Amino acid sequence: MKLPYGIADFHKLITQGYFYADRTDCIASLEQAGDHLLFLRPRRFGKSLVLSMLENYYDVAKSDEFERLFGQLAIGRNPTLRRNQYFVMRWDFSAVMTQGNTEAIKQALHDHINVCVQGFLGRYRERLPQVSFVNPDNALASFHAVVDAVGRTPYKLYLFIDEYDNFANEVMAAQLNGGQDRYATLVHGEGILKTVFKTIKSLASGQGLDKVFIIGVSPVVMSDISSGYNVARDVSFLPKYRDLCGFHESEVANTLEKIGAECNLPESQVQEALSTMRTFYNGYRFGYEDGPLLYNPTLALYFLQNYQEECTYPREILDDNLAMDRNRIEYIACLPHGQELVAKALDATEPLLIGQLARRFGVHDMLTAAKDRAFLASLMYYLGILTIDGRDGMGDLALRIPNLVIRRLYVERIWDALLPGYEDRETAHRATRRFYGSGDLELLCDFIENRYFQVFDNRDYRWSNELVVKTAFLVILFSDTFYIMDSETAIDTGYADLSMIVRPDMRQYQLLDHLLEFKYVPLKALNMSSEEIKSKSREELRALPQVKDKLTEASEQLARYRATLEQTYGEKLRLTTHAVAALGLTRLVWE
Repeated sequence: MKLPYGIADFHKLITQGYFYADRTDCIASLEQAGDHLLFLRPRRFGKSLVLSMLENYYDVAKSDEFERLFGQLAIGRNPTLRRNQYFVMRWDFSAVMTQGNTEAIKQALHDHINVCVQGFLGRYRERLPQVSFVNPDNALASFHAVVDAVGRTPYKLYLFIDEYDNFANEVMAAQLNGGQDRYATLVHGEGILKTVFKTIKSLASGQGLDKVFIIGVSPVVMSDISSGYNVARDVSFLPKYRDLCGFHESEVANTLEKIGAECNLPESQVQEALSTMRTFYNGYRFGYEDGPLLYNPTLALYFLQNYQEECTYPREILDDNLAMDRNRIEYIACLPHGQELVAKALDATEPLLIGQLARRFGVHDMLTAAKDRAFLASLMYYLGILTIDGRDGMGDLALRIPNLVIRRLYVERIWDALLPGYEDRETAHRATRRFYGSGDLELLCDFIENRYFQVFDNRDYRWSNELVVKTAFLVILFSDTFYIMDSETAIDTGYADLSMIVRPDMRQYQLLDHLLEFKYVPLKALNMSSEEIKSKSREELRALPQVKDKLTEASEQLARYRATLEQTYGEKLRLTTHAVAALGLTRLVWE
């Protein structure tokens, strides 16, 4: 079985026998949905492959290959009348340069469209009447000439725009980080991006441009150019398209079974791999309706390819090609109140609630409506760092981090914000390595007391104090190389504060499983000042009645959780439990 990691070319996938999760059953519905469609999904979620599939289906030049490409797929059994009835052109705005001033970016966009025009003319030169000119300085004039030529044929043009918001988002992010105010120049007034979409709208009025399909990440840019292009229908939330991108668990499971057979692996190992993939890569819901959750396809293929080649898991569970997506968290954190929202999202005890997802909001809304968390939370949903988890009793929408690999991006953001220094990283590394293998908390607690709490106190996270403690341990101990880690893990009828279960492929090493329960004792309850607390030994602090009671309570909870975990994992579990009490944000004691 050939796995198409990093391949978004539908023609190549089908003709060279790669795995393909068939989504062609949506084609007929998309034809009826409208002539100008907008479809939004997070980065690296398979959007470009959807465009490629549609290009191959509608391209008049591919009519001789229809049976080869689509005969074994859903649409091949019942094709529409419009199959292979269009000239197709594709623009990819991720290829547009974002450096330089607005004139340089404008020229880069013109150059890209002109390159697409030249490629189009070469591909269809035997089917098109002569095009009089291609204007090197005005790509929109070139595009107009092409549409005029298409209008003199029996066919029409289908325009596909890939990553429509990519270069504008890059410019916007640079602006928010102190760059020039170039974004407004691109999208407002007679800005080039707004002019491009005004031209598309104009040429779609019976002049040869019949259909437009646009994909991107968020509606922000579309909202900012809406007065120039107010004809696009956003189909991203329609139930029939919720799985247009992403893998179902059944597709992942079937692929794992085939790989397991190739590797001669027992069924138990294949099921274990599926459980691991579910934890790290599953969890996305697009739209409001209930239904099966989806896997990130790029990450799933990354895992599956390694599993096929090595018959074991990849050591790094986060694909390096997606590791840079942590910039999405950084971007949110730089917006007003964004850092607070990033921290709030990590709190598994309280889902992030908003009335509804914002569907149309621009940069001005993001920067001026800071008190309304719906804007930022909605943007986090579009970026794929939050997903829909249902509704609460009042009908508000609950959002959560979709899976463990995305949780890692949050953890890394908090770590970089609080403890960016090399010495801190080295000290923490020594403390965590010692804890992983022995369960010894002393070095770790010393580090949290002396470094983490000291900088955290001055940050505007507005968390409850117990959550501060849990987050400190999660951030410092987090390792998806060794562990499947979760906060507020559901165990039987309770929720453990932090569980660290060794990854199945890492049980060959001297790693312990860990379960931690945290309690918080305010300094007021102890009737002691921070200085008095610091002057006492941990033995003295542990003997304080209030502290002793909290540790006993935590230990009793851990005993119940231990029994459940041992029943679940059996003899392979090497579990150590840790009851930890925080005395203010000053000292830590444990049993």
